[in-house]
Amino acid sequence: MSIIRDLLSKAVERRASDVHIKAGQQPFLRISRTIVPAGFEPLSDKDVSDIVDDIVPPHLQARFKTEHEVDFSLVEPGVGRFRVNVFVAQNVPAIALRHVKSKVPSFDELRLPPQIKQLAYAERGIILLTGTTSSGKSTTLAAILSEISRSRRQRILTVEDPVEYLLDDGESLITQREVGLDTLSYENALRHLLRQDPDVILIGEMRDQTSIRTALVAAETGHLVMSTLHAGTASLAIPRMLDVFPSTEQNQIRMAIAGNVHAIICQRLVPDVDGGMVPAVEILINSPTVRKLLQKNQLEALSSAIEKGQDDGMQTFNQAIYDLIQNGLITVEEGMRHATNPEALRMNLHGIFLDEGRGILAT
Repeated sequence: MSIIRDLLSKAVERRASDVHIKAGQQPFLRISRTIVPAGFEPLSDKDVSDIVDDIVPPHLQARFKTEHEVDFSLVEPGVGRFRVNVFVAQNVPAIALRHVKSKVPSFDELRLPPQIKQLAYAERGIILLTGTTSSGKSTTLAAILSEISRSRRQRILTVEDPVEYLLDDGESLITQREVGLDTLSYENALRHLLRQDPDVILIGEMRDQTSIRTALVAAETGHLVMSTLHAGTASLAIPRMLDVFPSTEQNQIRMAIAGNVHAIICQRLVPDVDGGMVPAVEILINSPTVRKLLQKNQLEALSSAIEKGQDDGMQTFNQAIYDLIQNGLITVEEGMRHATNPEALRMNLHGIFLDEGRGILAT
């Protein structure tokens, strides 16, 4: 029997977000974004191989032997749920585990702006969560889905790789499917998705033409679709989606996006004054102005539309970070480090606000 249970118990006890296992080293934990020793003896090649044999599900063992990397979920009874990546480095297995909390945090606990909660009451369209890895996208989506299930009678279907939160039905009927365990592939699951009578659909990631097309078709036929995408800002999500398609199709896809995207949220986690993390959130809402910019292919103007769209519930990263500083949640130094435009933020903090023409709006 490997040490995995003891190690994961220690990680949860110390509130670690991640566990890293490498042969020749003791395991390490990530606590408040810092890598720290877990306090175990160094692990041999055999120790790590034994852990891999313990935790890789039977249906993924053949794939791991041929592809040398695999993702899956691990539930350790009495300890918790973990998202796992097992891979090979220097011809020896290595493991990264992310602790996934079983209870979906509330919007207040996540300290998300109130506009995010309102997205749970959208009737149709695409809600896209973007950001870098480990920016809290999946947690925010889980909070939105949890609000839907609490407040509305909906048929909710998810396709995830892997499932990160187990959601309670509440007033809704929720079916969660994990790629590799419940379906052979994303493509297979998405092909049959609309025949399963969904009202709300979660596609774990916009990763290819199939997932983007499925989301657009579902939104066009009256469904609410949620997904994630790796993009550094909300406005960059649109060209990132378009780049998946050949140039001959991009105009058609762009028009479909203009007609069906409801909102794009981009998150950055910023260290707060208490040693935790707080999300800075950029919000793009598909207002008439944004829709017109998309239709006219004026994507370079989206950032300006976000900045000027506060009456529609939009905000830039700089505006979000400014509010976090003013509310005493983060320091000026952290705000500057995470701002999209640090110089503009510095001017804002001195009471100077500029419009797009660089004119002074207020002092």
